[in-house]
Amino acid sequence: MNIVLLTAIFALILAFVLGAALGIFKKIFAVPEDPLAGQIREILPGANCGACGYPGCDGYAAALAKGSAPANSCSVGGPAVAKKLVALVGGDANLVPVMAVLACRGSRQHAPLKGEYTGIPTCRGAKLSAGGTKLCAWGCLGYGDCVAVCKFGALSMGSDGLPVVNQDKCTGCTVCIAECPQQLLRAVPRDQAGSFAFCSNRNPVKANVLKTCKVGCIKCEACVRNCPQGAIAMENGIPKVDYGKCVSCGTCFSKCPTKAIRPIRIAPVQTAEAAAQA
Repeated sequence: MNIVLLTAIFALILAFVLGAALGIFKKIFAVPEDPLAGQIREILPGANCGACGYPGCDGYAAALAKGSAPANSCSVGGPAVAKKLVALVGGDANLVPVMAVLACRGSRQHAPLKGEYTGIPTCRGAKLSAGGTKLCAWGCLGYGDCVAVCKFGALSMGSDGLPVVNQDKCTGCTVCIAECPQQLLRAVPRDQAGSFAFCSNRNPVKANVLKTCKVGCIKCEACVRNCPQGAIAMENGIPKVDYGKCVSCGTCFSKCPTKAIRPIRIAPVQTAEAAAQA
């Protein structure tokens, strides 16, 4: 009994000594917090998504306080947060709000599988172990890696096996874009009007495109030839639109045999607060 009591007393004394030592070390080695960084942190939305290029809001606040980061890097906070940061530290408040758009329509119905995949059920796992699961080597793999990393609930998997972007919730943080191993998500400015190529299949052979995806771009260049504004050119096998020339007339969509290119309609930007409440 005495041994148990002595052990308990010794443990209490040891815990007290260690606690006191930790408190002393904390005071000795404490790094003073920059008051400006604290003010900046209060303005930031707290998403900690890393879209600004820094490890979370604390990292961005520290860099901005030191003058090593621009005040318009928080895409989640949008123009409203950029204006507050500029008022505090100066700089440029010009922030172009963007949202993610999937450059693929290769659903289960349109893009056949190579076979049954039994590996790790992630897009990255399927690409690394089997080179993808669909006959179209450029198509969406459909395991939702982008959905898993979205912190705002802006992405969900549709019944067709493709991710669906909720325009009202998307903050344009671009984390999903970085996560996609097929590089199929694009950051499109919300104020952009015009056509967009919903295909990433770069196979130059028309017959092979149709074998792998019924709605893929077959490189016929009908959109290029028929655009009255001369706003479309082929780049690496995919139509690229010059939005400085595009007037959203819809001619390219009407001429495209597979409807791989079509006008896009994007909802206006939403603040981080509104996105959180949606």
